Amino acid sequence: MSGSGGHTYRDAGVDIDLEADAVRALVSRLTFRREGDFAPVSGSGHFAGLIEFGDHVLALAVDGVGTKMLVADRMEDWSTIGIDCIAMNVNDLYVMNLEPVAFVDYVATDALDVEKMKQVGAGLNEGARLANMTVIGGETATLKGMVTGLDVAGTCLGIQKKAKVINGASITPGDTIIGIPSTGIHSNGYTLARKLVETYADYDREMPWGRTLGGELLTPTRIYTEVLKVTAACEVHGMCHITGGGLLNLRRLGAWGYEITHPLPVLPVFEWMASVGSVSTNEMYRTFNMGMGYCFIVPEESVATVLSVVHDARVAGHVSDEPGVRLRGEEIS
Repeated sequence: MSGSGGHTYRDAGVDIDLEADAVRALVSRLTFRREGDFAPVSGSGHFAGLIEFGDHVLALAVDGVGTKMLVADRMEDWSTIGIDCIAMNVNDLYVMNLEPVAFVDYVATDALDVEKMKQVGAGLNEGARLANMTVIGGETATLKGMVTGLDVAGTCLGIQKKAKVINGASITPGDTIIGIPSTGIHSNGYTLARKLVETYADYDREMPWGRTLGGELLTPTRIYTEVLKVTAACEVHGMCHITGGGLLNLRRLGAWGYEITHPLPVLPVFEWMASVGSVSTNEMYRTFNMGMGYCFIVPEESVATVLSVVHDARVAGHVSDEPGVRLRGEEIS
């Protein structure tokens, strides 16, 4: 991994710290809470919002594909974009042990294109199949002058019994962190990834590991369907979807120490980006998933079960009582 002084996500156009401040400013104004039946269970800030529903909770998550759409445009291939849109939503439900059941999409464009829409629809259908849920509706908006190209987002509905919701409250120092590999960059960090590809190479460049950079960047986000099998089989204290912000997402589970002592293997595309852009290790791990797209936090007695249910899972570290996120002892900030 590279040293300091190279490209950063902020220089590419995305300031993670400013984004966090902006989100806090918005959320600070969301003070009204419904009274009566179907009131919210929890406040904002976790991966999904929960609503009272008798002995169950309903959950809503929303996300989009982001500037990965620009790579699809360059490659003229929109066939997997729908999978990404589904994945970024359902994975945010899985971290609370919520089962996704329904989805609505939102497509905004400057001009409708039948072939693009057909490909996006095929991807949405495949993502829904993998997650075992139904796309029950959506909205298409032609916004010429406001939107350039195509933007795809969606909202996912999940459900779970109240007693089975997992929110990280049971995390205890000494718990084990088990990582599950990503399939690639997933759908975060593309402002920096695109800058590096467009500065130092091209999307059509064949890489030593046998793929073009464009093909690598369009690899769809993994849908972690194994999660519900794990939570049904053993005790799980917390889970995390490693998205924008990289390992810093772990802080959303509480002010513990997250010690990544044995990180999952770094995928070749991340090694290439760090090398050509002289991107520091800290910057890479606070921007990208770096090969670990999801993780479980479990007591010692659950480790063997997780590893048996998820064939490519592996122990990545443990929880300590000293707050922070550390990679082999070095703080990620």
